[in-house]
Amino acid sequence: MVFGAHLVLYSQDAEADRRFLAETFGLGSVDAGHGWLIFAMPPSELAVHPGDAPGAELYLMCEDLVTEIASLAARGVQCSAIEEARWGSITKITLPGGGEVGLYQPRHPLAIRGVD
Repeated sequence: MVFGAHLVLYSQDAEADRRFLAETFGLGSVDAGHGWLIFAMPPSELAVHPGDAPGAELYLMCEDLVTEIASLAARGVQCSAIEEARWGSITKITLPGGGEVGLYQPRHPLAIRGVD
């Protein structure tokens, strides 16, 4: 039975991206050995792997995008301009390793809050 998901981000500087995820977003993690961190994400996991080029697309969700952007700015994190889409408001954050993470405030029903 499937019980979750595991997302892999490829990074040109995996150590820096791991620090960013832990320090900036406060994501808890477990060490899978040799400093290889696996981050807890509701309801999935996030691992940052080294790679030749950034890859994957990840969107973190929040209740209030404007407030979250202000909180990130106070910690020195720069976000792109907010884009409005039918399904939510979106910004992008560039990770230290060159990859990009989206942050959005959804307007659609959330499966993580229950499926009918």
